[in-house]
Amino acid sequence: MSALLSLAAPAQELTLRTVQQASSTVKYDPDGGPLKPGLCLEILHAVERQDAGLHFTGLDQQVPLKRVERLLADGLIDAFFCLLKSPEREKQWRYAPVALYIVRHVVVQRADDPRNPDSLAQLAALSRRKPVLVMRGTALARRLVAANVAVAEVSSEREALQMLVMGRADAIYGQDINLQRHVAQSKLGDKLRFGRTVFQEEPQFLALRADLPAAHEERLTQALRKLEKDGTLRQLADKYR
Repeated sequence: MSALLSLAAPAQELTLRTVQQASSTVKYDPDGGPLKPGLCLEILHAVERQDAGLHFTGLDQQVPLKRVERLLADGLIDAFFCLLKSPEREKQWRYAPVALYIVRHVVVQRADDPRNPDSLAQLAALSRRKPVLVMRGTALARRLVAANVAVAEVSSEREALQMLVMGRADAIYGQDINLQRHVAQSKLGDKLRFGRTVFQEEPQFLALRADLPAAHEERLTQALRKLEKDGTLRQLADKYR
């Protein structure tokens, strides 16, 4: 009887510290309203619904990506939805094992540009005339530079799209889910096109401070596995594409 009572008991309360990422409206959109508050914020709330004892504080703070990384590395936040993995990052914090959604690396070009770079080598050749635009503060530029692609870092997708339309650049390299949204919002779809090649696919994960107790990680992982199994993670990702 005592075992049955323990199974029926409510989940133990657990509150974890986090923040929102600024200037990343696909992840966190303060102007998106309740219908589209941002993909990562919706995943966070889905985790809270899946495990009624789990709560997150700090969502009133919006900080740039570099500060998110410092907060995680210094253990000043417990978890962050969502981050890509990299060897440098994995030295500073951990990741829950469930992929939250997939981002694809693509290029955007002007609609009248007949060139179709199908490899990083071809993109490097294209960049000899004008550097390829990439978002500042992301890991995208490092991969391009390693492949001898000349890059120019810009502060936002909106700025990049304006430069592309004005002819100040010939290509933008970025994440499909971000670029699709900004192209649609800018109403420049008739002037721009997406390249036919996916240069890389990368999953986004829940990042965790290095010394987060293993029991907390397991609890988060179990909630995410249930959301993966019932299709919630896929449905949320599709909503933002």
